[in-house]
Amino acid sequence: MRPEDDAPTPFAFGSEDLDGHTIEELTDYLEAGRTPADPSIDGSPACLLALDALDRLRGLTPALIAADTAAEPEADDGWVRQVLSGIALDAHAGRRIPLPAPGPAADLGITEGAVRGLIRAAENSVPGVLVGRCRFDGDVTEPDAPVRVLVEASAPYGVPLTGVADQLRAEITARLAAHTALNITAVDITIRDVRRFLP
Repeated sequence: MRPEDDAPTPFAFGSEDLDGHTIEELTDYLEAGRTPADPSIDGSPACLLALDALDRLRGLTPALIAADTAAEPEADDGWVRQVLSGIALDAHAGRRIPLPAPGPAADLGITEGAVRGLIRAAENSVPGVLVGRCRFDGDVTEPDAPVRVLVEASAPYGVPLTGVADQLRAEITARLAAHTALNITAVDITIRDVRRFLP
């Protein structure tokens, strides 16, 4: 586990982690419809990962905040900040994870950030779920080393949490099996928040 995995603030990453851009800048770019086009953003894998996650979050945020406002005197945006923290972490390239090579001359790999983005995208298959923090327990850089995946998520109110966790776990497991060579021993899902919203 890297020190930034337990960063106390949602914007613990500097602009160098997003190829010179911040989460706030990427949010503004998304809100402007990605126009005018910015090649420094559109050509950055880290920025594209963050934009994809921000776009999914943007689709849920207004309804979630409206539901919280109706249910409570003040809407707590802490859960949004936690998700934004996870997005910043996802976009960080991190360690290089090896992939099976077709021959001795080939050296293939995928970044830790790309794998985190793959895990986060699994939320699309579970209505109302938002993936927050994702961590790897194990040495992802060593082929065949056992790796445990720890995921924190927010779930919609009124659905069986065990079913939500099982569905998210199955989707993450399938995605990791299809796109990585990681030796996944377990995918642990922790539901941190329950929101009064169903999409």
